[in-house]
Formats: sequence, C-alpha cells, structure tokens
Amino acid sequence: MFTRTAFTIALMSLFSISLFAQDAPPIKLYPNGVPNSKPAPADYVEKIVNGSGSMVTDPTITPYFPEKGKANGTAIIVCPGGGYAHLSMIKEGADVAKKFAEIGVTAFVLKYRLPSDQIMVDKTIGPLQDAQRAIQIVRERAAEWGIDPAKIGIIGFSAGGHLASTAGTHFDKAVIDNPKNTSLRPDFMILMYPVITFGDLAHKGSRDNLVGKDAPADKIDLYSNQKQVTANTPTTMLVQAEDDRTVPVQNSLMFYDALLNNHIKAELLIYPAGGHGFGLNNKTTKDQWFNAAANWLDSNGLLGAAAK
Repeated sequence: MFTRTAFTIALMSLFSISLFAQDAPPIKLYPNGVPNSKPAPADYVEKIVNGSGSMVTDPTITPYFPEKGKANGTAIIVCPGGGYAHLSMIKEGADVAKKFAEIGVTAFVLKYRLPSDQIMVDKTIGPLQDAQRAIQIVRERAAEWGIDPAKIGIIGFSAGGHLASTAGTHFDKAVIDNPKNTSLRPDFMILMYPVITFGDLAHKGSRDNLVGKDAPADKIDLYSNQKQVTANTPTTMLVQAEDDRTVPVQNSLMFYDALLNNHIKAELLIYPAGGHGFGLNNKTTKDQWFNAAANWLDSNGLLGAAAK
C-alpha cells in the first residue's frame, strides 16, 4: 500500500533531485548592461521551446554544483550547439552539466547570444564576448565557489565547439572589458563534433551566421581555429563520429593535427558511427565518450580522489 509517509518520502526525493540538478539560479553575465548591443526589435524576444533556446539578449551562466564533499576544484563551462542559430540547452547543456557535477566538476551552462545584426554592433564577436565573460566570472569568483582558478575548462558541441575552440585560441585578444587583467584562457578544452574551419569543410550555416555569407578571406582565416593554434593553446580532447554528415570529421582531424604540430597534449576519439548531435549518448556503441573524458581529465590531474 502506498502510504502517505511513502508519498512524502518520494516527494522529498524528487525535490532533492531537482535541487541537485540545478541548485543555483542563472547568473547574468552583464548585470550593468550588455556590451556590443543595440536595442532589440519588439519581436526579438528570447524563446526556449522543447529545450531549444533562441533570440538570447541577456546571456547567463547557470551553475551545477557537485554534492557536498565531492567537488574536486575543477570547473567547466558548457557551450551548447545549434549552428549559431539556436541553443540545445538540455541535450548539450543541462544534461552534460549534471554529468560533470556527478564526478565532482562544477559546471556552468552558458546561454550565449547568437550572432545577429539586429541586436549587435559586431555580430562576429558577440558569442566570444560571452564565452570570455563566463571564464572571467568563474575565475574571479573561484574562491567563493571552491574552484581552483588554474583548473577552469570549456566544452562545446558543434557550433558550441567552434565557440569553445575560439575561446581556447583567441584568449589573448580580449573582446570584453578586463580591468583586473584576469586570464581569459581556458585550462583545457573538450570539443564535441566541433565546427573548426570556416574554409572548404565548414558547416556552412555556422559560418554564415557568425561571419556572413560574403565574409572576406581574412575573417574566414581568423575564425578557422585550426589556423589559430599556438604553443599556448590548452590541452584538448576531441570527439566525433566518422559518419558525421553535418560537420565533416576532418574538422576534428585538422584541429588535432594543429595541436600536434604545436606540441600540445591532445586526445582524439573518433567513432565509426553516431552521426552528429548525439550529446551524451552515442547509441551506436557502449563505449561512451563521457567515461573516456573523465579518464582524460583524471590523467591530466583534474579529478581529485573524491570524484573517483
């Protein structure tokens, strides 16, 4: 018999799960005004439908904290994908953040502005501004959140992978105010079926949305991030499926090659199948990338004993 006591316990359990899943409200990136912005048209209103966000005008980070006693001091900023046209806030955002929290990593889902001439003075830097600002906030508030400021990484999916790789290769060119000269460099990157090049093997939608259909060659090169890798680029893990028909697998391969040429430690996981946009679960295999990523983090000294 399902007693009132049992019902109460079940309700409390669900409440606890809810708190763990998202135990802090979103944090505005720019409480005193969004840079590089212009007044939005009346019909440009943020929407989130079935976990897909669009028309973001007030970007945020949402923290997902590990359970008490489990945090290991590492943090990661999660950049959902969506071709720079929308944001996959659940499948490539909240779901991923919860998994990182389970292994002791404090995760922050970045709801970033999507490039738009309607709301931005320069749409090509809008998403990068938000990624840099997210890194800046987490690093400057690291002590408050129990985070090691030298263990702040970034993960991105598809176009979010382009944003993450941009953050990891353009950090020496601040596109935000940085009065404390806080390092904007992520300490590690995980790039999931990422858009990397804006050249011949580009995902056309992501490229056109960020830099425009008629972008000059120098702008194409600037955001072809395999060309921006240096000896100071962070250690990186790349994951993609060979049969990806949306973003050619060569995007990951060329970035990996650039890392090797610059003597950057890197790991590359290429599935034979899985397509594009599989999030946490590549249904074609039992070999799940998140387990490999956790092992990779551990081998790089980014997971403490509490998370094992």
